[in-house]
Amino acid sequence: MSGDTAVVIPAVNEADRIEATVKAAAALPGVDLVVVVDDGSTDQTGRVARAAGARVVRHSRNRGKAAAMETGAEAVRLLDEDTAPRHLLFLDADLGETAQAAAPLIAPVREGTADMTIAVFTTRVKLGGHGLVVRLSKEGIRRATGFDPAQPLNGQRCLTRAAFEAARPLAHGFGVETALTIDLLRQGYRVLEVEVDMAHRATGTDWRAQLHRARQLRDVARALAVREPVVVHNLDKLRHR
Repeated sequence: MSGDTAVVIPAVNEADRIEATVKAAAALPGVDLVVVVDDGSTDQTGRVARAAGARVVRHSRNRGKAAAMETGAEAVRLLDEDTAPRHLLFLDADLGETAQAAAPLIAPVREGTADMTIAVFTTRVKLGGHGLVVRLSKEGIRRATGFDPAQPLNGQRCLTRAAFEAARPLAHGFGVETALTIDLLRQGYRVLEVEVDMAHRATGTDWRAQLHRARQLRDVARALAVREPVVVHNLDKLRHR
């Protein structure tokens, strides 16, 4: 199968897992390009990723997940200038060897039956304190679109280039998945959830993990706030005064 899909992997301090993730992603059917966006890592994430065969783009400081996704997609676009645009498969850096199970995410996009696929992990890892953010995102998406996602925050997604461009500019930080789903559904793009046998590293309960979840909650809340009809209507009235 000729290459029609590029994998984009945002990564921060994932030197211990990025090699396995990159190699598994590169072996997926139809993937001929893996781009790792080193989002201000302080370890050897970029060096390890490059040694594993990825193209690496580095942010000099941490700019957040959405910015890393945009940077990776732009790198792919530049490489696609003289060819048909590749589909974009976004994978998290900590998947390790389980990234090899991402092929079912690509198939519906390649076949033209979906514009974006979202992974539903069949292997669930207990995420301490994560449920509040999931519920917020899930309810916000359902309220905005009628779609009831199983795993609304799952970052493993495959999109056509057209769908990705339609969703830009991406919502800030960890609000990106929630906003992607809402914005594409509202524009009539077809979104499909796909079960895959993939798994993240378990999330801890120490202060760093709690801070991470607080940032997620903040970013998801912001993404939803600007997409709520009442909020948007009031903002428009203020702008036109």
